[in-house]
Amino acid sequence: MTATQGASVRDSGQDGDRTPRSAGSVLRSYVALTKPRIIELLLITTIPTMFLAAGGFPSLWLILATIIGGYLAAGGANTLNMYLERDIDAKMKRTRNRPIPSGAVSPRAALIFGITISIVSALWLGLLVNWASAALAVGAILLYVVFYTMILKRRTSQNIVWGGVAGCMPVLIGWAAVTGTVSWTAVLLFLVIFFWTPPHYWPLAEKFSEDYAAAGVPMLPVVASRMSVARQMLMHTALMVASSLAIIPLGSTGWVYGVAAVGSGLWFGFLVVRYALRVRRGLTGKALGPMTVFHGSITYLTVLFVALAIDPFVTL
Repeated sequence: MTATQGASVRDSGQDGDRTPRSAGSVLRSYVALTKPRIIELLLITTIPTMFLAAGGFPSLWLILATIIGGYLAAGGANTLNMYLERDIDAKMKRTRNRPIPSGAVSPRAALIFGITISIVSALWLGLLVNWASAALAVGAILLYVVFYTMILKRRTSQNIVWGGVAGCMPVLIGWAAVTGTVSWTAVLLFLVIFFWTPPHYWPLAEKFSEDYAAAGVPMLPVVASRMSVARQMLMHTALMVASSLAIIPLGSTGWVYGVAAVGSGLWFGFLVVRYALRVRRGLTGKALGPMTVFHGSITYLTVLFVALAIDPFVTL
């Protein structure tokens, strides 16, 4: 029996002799559907953006309300993504133990859960924050579920580039939560994350390229040469750093952000250039070090946005 067939049997309720699960186990499965580790990264970008938009501390209630609404929106989108990709997840070693392919949550239950918390997120943000942030959250959900998952992912190697737009939305939501609108500074922060996404995700796709190939997902490292991927990573990294620096002349930031943007940009640029040089030398696997770039990208974004959060409170 294949993993997919096994999941189908579990989902159809034909394994009635299975030991009943505890409430804690069920809860953990539903939390796993929301991909909390990914959401942590989204929150890292949202809160500092709110600080910058407010020029200091927004109200604690506004921060909490925005975080909860943002978590629900991202969690709903991630759950619907897992529902739609359950066939892919069952074929990949990295994802076959996720709640749906493992049988921990049925597809129907996941669909209902995803739709429910997506609707709740929009109402929560609209009623407790403002309707501008709610509209942006709904847009983010639709971009991730429809534009990325349903249209792009299985059809084009540029899936993560354009599909990554959904992951950029939290900065717009955070800015709108404070100001009720979106400024050029927020747009540039959006672009930072937009250009950051490919050099962040493609190294991970490189490591798991066999998994993606087996599942029939045309991630760029699966269908293009490593050198082609490396060149595109270099281009996106350069545009990412340029976008981060373009924020400084707007006058919204001070020296803390400026130093962090330059320093972290140079550091991450070094990692990507080194990766490209290793590709050129024909290195593979651990010698190529794709996960060094992947983890480095997370550090870069964290440093940049922590500096963004600190910057409004430091003056010379």
